Amino acid sequence: MSEVTVKYFAWLRERVGVPEEQITLPRADMTIADLIAHLSERGENYAYAFADQTIVRAAIDQMHADHADPIEDAREIALFPPMTGG
Repeated sequence: MSEVTVKYFAWLRERVGVPEEQITLPRADMTIADLIAHLSERGENYAYAFADQTIVRAAIDQMHADHADPIEDAREIALFPPMTGG
């Protein structure tokens, strides 16, 4: 099992309660979707943060990633809500 740093941004950070943490992945073949599902089972604050998993955006080692992308040897996963701008 490998470890990855998971960073949370904006309201995800507020809901989870920490800016980042080290996560031991339960499986080697996990995708971003698998990680989000795993995180949402870690407690009420995580369930609240990831209640609508479809809107969560991700980056693997600072490169934007889709939910179907494998984590593989990633060192860092960033999770953030959709961005708006003007």
